[in-house]
Amino acid sequence: MASKPKVAFYWAASCGGCDIAVLEIREKILDLAQAVDIVFWPVAMDIKYKDVEAMEDGSIDVCFFNGAIRNSENEHMARLLRAKSKVLVAYGSCAHEGCIPGLANLSDREGVFEAVYRESPSTENPDGLVPQTRYELPEGEVEIPAFYNTVRTLGQTVEVDYFVPGCPPQADQTWAVFEAFVSGELPPLGSVIGAGEKTVCDECERVKEDKKIKKFFRIHEIIPDEKKCLLDQGIVCAGPATRSGCGALCPTVNLPCRGCYGPPPGVVDQGAKLLSAIASVVDADTEEEARRIVSQIVDPIGTFYRFGLPASLLRRRKMQ
Repeated sequence: MASKPKVAFYWAASCGGCDIAVLEIREKILDLAQAVDIVFWPVAMDIKYKDVEAMEDGSIDVCFFNGAIRNSENEHMARLLRAKSKVLVAYGSCAHEGCIPGLANLSDREGVFEAVYRESPSTENPDGLVPQTRYELPEGEVEIPAFYNTVRTLGQTVEVDYFVPGCPPQADQTWAVFEAFVSGELPPLGSVIGAGEKTVCDECERVKEDKKIKKFFRIHEIIPDEKKCLLDQGIVCAGPATRSGCGALCPTVNLPCRGCYGPPPGVVDQGAKLLSAIASVVDADTEEEARRIVSQIVDPIGTFYRFGLPASLLRRRKMQ
C-alpha cells in the first residue's frame, strides 16, 4: 500500500484562528486523518523544531503555513518548512497578505515597543525596559526572536505554491482545498485556491441601487436596512474590492464586508480598488464638500488596507 501523503501545519504571526478554521471542518477532520499523515502541527502535536530539522528535504508533501513574518523565528520556520515541503501553501489572510499584524507597518520596531511597553495605560514599566534579543540571567543566557521593523507576507519571504485567503478561510473552502490536494486535482502553481473568481458583491443578495452618498456612517451609528446594499446606505463595505468565496457572510448578517478574502482577480491593490469604489458614490458639488464627506471615514488606512497593507503597493510607512 502506498504511504499516505505527509501534511504539516504551522502558525507564525497570527491569532490562531486559522488553526481553529482547520477544526471547523468538524467530523471531516477524521476523514482527513485517514487520508493523510499529519507530521507537524504545533498547536495539536508535541513535536519540536529539531524534529522538523531532522526531516529530509521535500519529505513533507504539503505544508499549510498560516501567519505573517513578524520576527526571526517566523522567518526561520518559513525557510525551514519551504525546504522540507514539496508544496507550501499560504493559508489564511496573514500569510497571504499580512492581515491585521501588517497594520504595524504604519510604525517600526521602536514605535511598537514604545506603544506597548511604555505608553499603554495598563503598563507599569518605570525603568522603560523593552525586550532584548539576548539577556543574561543567573541560570544562563535567554534568547528570544528578533522583532522586525516590517511585517512581510509568506510570499515576500519564500516561494509559495498556492494561496488560500480568508480571516479565517471558511470551512467548506478549507475542505475543498484538502480534497484537491488529496486527489491531485490542483490548478497551476501560484494560484489562489479556496475562493471564488468574482467579488463579494456578486455573492451578496442585497439590492443595489445607483445611489450617491452625502454621509458615511460607522456601523454602530445606524441600523441598516437588511435588504439594501450597505454601501448605498453610507456604510463602508469592502465587497466591491474583495474576492468572493466566503458566501458574503458579513453582509448576510447586516455587517459590512471587511475585505479579508483579499483582492479579486486582476486587482493589484485592494485598498486602491476600494478607494475607487467609495469615490464613485460620493455626492459632492465642490472639492470642499467632497473632503467633508470623505473625512467621515474614520481610520482610512485601517479601513482600506485592513488586511492587505504588507501586500499592497504601499507596503509600509516610509522609515527615515
